[in-house]
Amino acid sequence: MFSPLTETIDHDAIRAHIQKNYRWNFLVNTLDEAYYSLGMSFFSTAIVLPLFVSHFTSSPLAIGLIAFLSWAGTLLPPLFVANRVERAPIKKIFPVGVGFFAELLPMLLLAPVIYLLSDSRAGLTLAVFFFLFAWANFGDGVILVGWEDMIAKIIPTEKRGRFFGITNFVGGLTGLAGALAVTWVLDMLPFPLAYIFCFGAAGVLSFIAWLFAALTREPAVPSQKPPVSQLAYLRSLPGVLRRDQNFRMYLISQIIFALSGMATGFLAVYSVQRWGLTDAKASGFLIAMQAGLMAANLLLGFLSDRKGHKLSLEICFGFNLLALVLAVIAQGPSWFYVIFFLRGVADAGLAISGVAIVYEFTNAENRPTYLGLANTIPGLHMVIAPLLGGWLAGAAGYPAMFAISTLIGVVSWGLLHYTVREPRLKTISPPTVPISYARINEK
Repeated sequence: MFSPLTETIDHDAIRAHIQKNYRWNFLVNTLDEAYYSLGMSFFSTAIVLPLFVSHFTSSPLAIGLIAFLSWAGTLLPPLFVANRVERAPIKKIFPVGVGFFAELLPMLLLAPVIYLLSDSRAGLTLAVFFFLFAWANFGDGVILVGWEDMIAKIIPTEKRGRFFGITNFVGGLTGLAGALAVTWVLDMLPFPLAYIFCFGAAGVLSFIAWLFAALTREPAVPSQKPPVSQLAYLRSLPGVLRRDQNFRMYLISQIIFALSGMATGFLAVYSVQRWGLTDAKASGFLIAMQAGLMAANLLLGFLSDRKGHKLSLEICFGFNLLALVLAVIAQGPSWFYVIFFLRGVADAGLAISGVAIVYEFTNAENRPTYLGLANTIPGLHMVIAPLLGGWLAGAAGYPAMFAISTLIGVVSWGLLHYTVREPRLKTISPPTVPISYARINEK
């Protein structure tokens, strides 16, 4: 994409540093994921936050705004920071240095601010909640490529599947513990105190996770790419997509899958509204989702190392489809324990292979660009999906919206299966650590 600068890099020293610190980095990043997942179980965008917002309004669009901000904040900024990430010799500065102010600080502020506003008008409380929620999610998007590239840098290629599988499995265990705690909190404490407790727990546990991420040992590697303006960088991106047909088809499949996700944020609210469940009863679905995550993480992690991440994603897409079909035909609230279990399995596949497969479409030199494209282009459609879902739910009802999501999901699975080749078959990275380190780098 750009001509590399002539600069000597000691690849042997880089390999030695990464191998020497592999177990340490595996440990601290596993602990990062463990505490982050525990914290996010108190802050679930699929269950806890929709239930919180539903106490102030029954509007499907307001509920959809949670998923809108979650996807928009996390997935729109990456492409606009990838240029800077590519040229940063240390990637940890993004999840740790930038991440404290961009993502962690609003999480820490949420509980005390909502507590102070608890006696205020509902409109003001919701406005402040959505402001802090948007701040945290856009901060997550700013640091995402840096974190993903850091992981690719410190974890050898052939061990990435098991890394994501094991760390996500441990995160699933802590997330399950958090889900049990959430159920107890929502049952024992009145509104809004129960949610203030959940938000406070999410903030404190996210801070502990941040401390472990800060302990990552990463070698500094200077960039071999010349400085380039952001405008010139953005103008070069269409050429990347024109040249790489396989990656282009992968992105198209992800775009369609993103649109099928319009139903995700409405499953818990639908079950509450249709069968009159209490918040504590509905929060039990979170336990089922965490169980699905745990069941799938180890299996899909090792499977993806052996068979490739494309197969893992196909399995993930398939379980997501099954969950949507069951949501359409559900005859009682007990069906949603199965639905959320399947959602957990699908989320496990996305967490393990949704990032790792992108690493294998390119080399280390251009990895942040590919990560930025893979996050932001589908992210544009993930932004639209929950608002579209909210509109459809209001116009035609939740079951009709779930059915449309299912049909879109079938198309996305077909595109992934029939038009995308397993990128590992032609990967140009060596089996341990990529040697073309022009710039190398939490749920």
